[in-house]
Amino acid sequence: MSHPLTRVLTLLELLQSNARLTGAELADRLDTDVRTVRRYISHLRDLGIPVEAERGRHGGYRLARGYRMPPLVLTNDEALAVVLGLLAAERLGMGTAAPASAGALAKIERVLPHALREPLAAMRDTLSFTADAVIGQAPGTGVLLALAQASRARTTVAISHRSWRREHTERDIDPYGVVFHTGRWYVVGHDHLRDSLRTFRIDRIASVTPRADGFTAPDGFDSVAHLTSTLAQGPYRWRVEVTIHGPLDEIARRLPGSAVTLTARPTGVLLHTRAERLDGMAHLLASLEWPFTIHQPDELRQALKNLADQLTAAARRRPEELPQ
Repeated sequence: MSHPLTRVLTLLELLQSNARLTGAELADRLDTDVRTVRRYISHLRDLGIPVEAERGRHGGYRLARGYRMPPLVLTNDEALAVVLGLLAAERLGMGTAAPASAGALAKIERVLPHALREPLAAMRDTLSFTADAVIGQAPGTGVLLALAQASRARTTVAISHRSWRREHTERDIDPYGVVFHTGRWYVVGHDHLRDSLRTFRIDRIASVTPRADGFTAPDGFDSVAHLTSTLAQGPYRWRVEVTIHGPLDEIARRLPGSAVTLTARPTGVLLHTRAERLDGMAHLLASLEWPFTIHQPDELRQALKNLADQLTAAARRRPEELPQ
């Protein structure tokens, strides 16, 4: 059962959002009885909020005409949830183009009672995250919201897109889903220009225009699974295939799931990924405590030998050999 204060604030929100509600309607929305609603109305009046009661068959309760509600009325739990959400969004790089999180947080803190504002400020100043901060690629707010709405409504949209090569194209897409992943926003859907399933970074989309056409997404389509699989198969120079002779669950905790594909095999765990530089892949494999077998490319073997030579040289180097 919710706290009485929560129900009083919910009643206030209902009155703010509706021109008139009867006692029975309020009781139904609050999951209580009409007598309790009258008591909650009395509490609001004691707080100086002018709630008017109209008698008769079409009567009910409403806020006095011209009355302006305070900008925020939050319980402690609600305020904590909002502040934590804003702090987490900033840390994870989920913000949009404008400094919206900082502005929203400042407004919330300004209107909250002092007794609640001080503990929340302490939370903001002392909260730590185990995850590293992410430098997010912020999309435009209007673009992000337009894509989300089109995805929910299953409506085709026209987008103005700039590729990583800075090539501009105008194309229609059917947005199957919007995904936030490691500091970036993506939209996954059918690209009419290429007639194929594509993934676009939303920060590279300048504008979104709704079309009149609708679409149907494939049954059971998983936007997150498609995105992570696509990123793992990115347009890098080297295709890497290695068997790691160790337990799947422990290996998965050590390797970035967004960049590699792991498959359990009788001989170990088969790793598929792509890499632009093999020296980085050599360092990654050498950091694991399990033995491994390289399937491809053969050039990765030389990269490991080069790393081994560097480590051997470092192990043999003595302080007296350093230049004075």
